[in-house]
Parts: sequence; C-alpha cells; structure tokens
Amino acid sequence: MADDSTSRFQAGQTGLIVRVPDAEPAVRTWRKQFDPSARAGVPAHITVLFPFLDETRIDASVRSTLADVLGKHSAFDLRFERCGRFPGVLYLVPEPDTQLRRLTEVIAERWPEAPPYGGKFTETVPHLTVADDQGDAVLDEVAANLLGKLPFTSRVSSVDLMAYDGAKWQERTSFALPE
Repeated sequence: MADDSTSRFQAGQTGLIVRVPDAEPAVRTWRKQFDPSARAGVPAHITVLFPFLDETRIDASVRSTLADVLGKHSAFDLRFERCGRFPGVLYLVPEPDTQLRRLTEVIAERWPEAPPYGGKFTETVPHLTVADDQGDAVLDEVAANLLGKLPFTSRVSSVDLMAYDGAKWQERTSFALPE
C-alpha cells in the first residue's frame, strides 16, 4: 500500500456517516491539512459506523434493510459549542449525541460482524474530527482558532453510505431520516 495519508484506507471499505455541511466553513482548511479522510474526499462528518461491510457485500437487500432501519429514526439537530480530544486527535463535540449513539447501536446490532471501529474501542464517542495524528502544539493552535467559530447548529436529515475506491471516498447511497 502507498505510504501517503490515505494508506489507512483499503479499496472496498465502506462507512456510514452523517454529513455536517454547516461545519465546513470552520473546519475545511484544518481538515484538509490534518485529517487524511478529508484529503481522501470525505466531507465534514460524524461517523455512524466504520468500517461497515465490504462494498462487495452491499447489494439491494442491504440497502433496503439500511433504509428500513434508518427510516425509523427522525431527523434531528446538533449543536457544536466546544472541542474535545482523544490522544493526537482534535474534534468538535456534537450535542446532544444520544441520537447519534442510537444510530450506531441499531446498525451494529443489525450487522454484528461490523462493530464500530472494528471493535477497537469499548465506547463509541460521536465526534467530528478536525485534526488527526497531531501533536499537542498543533491541536492547541487549531482549537484556539475554532473557538472563535463556535457555536453553530446543524440539521441531521440523512445518513450516507460511503465507499473507498482505492483513491477517494465516494457517496454510494443517502438514506433520509424522516422529518
């Protein structure tokens, strides 16, 4: 695999995300610089489930089941007022995160072979990554810049199925959440 910033992704990987277009003005420049997923074509987002099923497994039946499962969850609003951190990662905190957690839970329950983040973490924390794999000095600089651009709100009205084609992430299907 290539030794560039997108080498963490594999062709055929898929994920389910909630786009947050209202975040783009605040985070676009930082994400392009410090988030490999942005450079690979993923918009500002909150991950619902990654990795999901390999793209070869996603057929009409999977899409139909996703539409049914997600269609039982209503659209909702998120507010972003602060930054949070994981080791080496700066993110925006979506509040409240209850509905995001529920979306992850219902998808993971339906497809237990696709646990969030491959089962790497005991708890899934909804977040919008701004900078990844960076030192504290960079994260401090980005956080200081973002504070002047917060708060903002965003409406979540769909969940998108994204797939990595070996070069870029592409939207395959968008599933509406009823109003």
